[in-house]
Amino acid sequence: MKDASQALAAYARDDAGRLVASLTRSLGDFDLAEESVQDAIVEALRTWPDGGVPDKPGAWLRVAARRKATDRLRRSATQQRHLVELAELDVAGGAAGIDVADDRLVLLFMCCHPTLSREAQLALILRSVLGLTTAQVAKAFLITEPTMAKRIVRAKRKVTEARIPFEVPTGADAQARLQEVLTSVYVMFNEGYLSAGPEHAARTDLVDDAVWLASLLTRLLPDEPEVVGLQCLFALHRARDPARFDRQGEIVLLKDQDRSLWDRAAIEATLGALNAALRTGQHGFFLCQAAIAACHATAKSWDETDWGLIVDLYDRLCELADSPVVHLNRAIALSHRDGGEVGLAELEPLAQELDAYHLFHAARAEMLKQLGRDREALACERRALQLTANPAERRLLERRLASSGLYGE
Repeated sequence: MKDASQALAAYARDDAGRLVASLTRSLGDFDLAEESVQDAIVEALRTWPDGGVPDKPGAWLRVAARRKATDRLRRSATQQRHLVELAELDVAGGAAGIDVADDRLVLLFMCCHPTLSREAQLALILRSVLGLTTAQVAKAFLITEPTMAKRIVRAKRKVTEARIPFEVPTGADAQARLQEVLTSVYVMFNEGYLSAGPEHAARTDLVDDAVWLASLLTRLLPDEPEVVGLQCLFALHRARDPARFDRQGEIVLLKDQDRSLWDRAAIEATLGALNAALRTGQHGFFLCQAAIAACHATAKSWDETDWGLIVDLYDRLCELADSPVVHLNRAIALSHRDGGEVGLAELEPLAQELDAYHLFHAARAEMLKQLGRDREALACERRALQLTANPAERRLLERRLASSGLYGE
């Protein structure tokens, strides 16, 4: 059963987006296409464990999805036009003259239409492009399956009501939509890299899915600096994976990591692509993020980190995205360059907006410690502990509190 489930997960990831995209292009009905592919995946979940993985799993899913679409259409006498179109569909490769990879890119843009909320966009990407079941998507969002099912239904209804065309937008709309596509993939990676939920410290499945989407976007838009920047950002973070957690599963902070464990070959390969993108002069949000990650990846030690350059890059990020989290990260960099007092001064204006964000209080605690204000730092760490559900982060904060000598006061 485990082999069948693993095979289905792999082929669903590779083929679900292609199937939804090709059926949507043919039928002009995103909801029908998406539901038919999900029906095919559910049938595979039911039959593969007992009957074995088919010799050609991808072809099996394509045939099953087409059959499911036909079954759904036959229930309505008004859908005969769609049935004719479905019969003419070349399910092996999509509509004539259309690159299936391009269809998946179109589907990504379609799911990131501005009429949809960020959460709805990401849910549709997880389900329609990555082929996850509603239960799997619900788990990623840490909500119940019925709640996620309703959210997906509402999102698809909005797609229908807004008459979102199955096409890549052009001009300013294309650039605006591309940013949403990239941001959705970025959010997915972040949730996998350090989960917000209580069950796992990290979710490698979500990280892998985000990396896969970034690589797809890079293949389809190789000359777009922001797309390259996102892929480079992911690659530089993943190069540090062997040092991020110790053998007991505890978080190892960047300053304490054994840098000999980092994947130097991956870092060097990524720097080549990153430098080429930076030479375009189009320094967007994700390219700047990747440049900051490169500063850390190339520093031989924590003490040799170029905090001056990192602060400059955060200055640029603040121009691009006036986000309190970006300002928080800039304040942290400033505290390392100029001292805790300067960092604290930068944090104060963010206190109200970020009061419910655990990393704000954790960062403030570190700066207070630099100034010898240990009791105030202790209060901040207690507040951070109240606000995070990630098990590894909680254990880290608990160890800090226990070692302070002031925990019981």
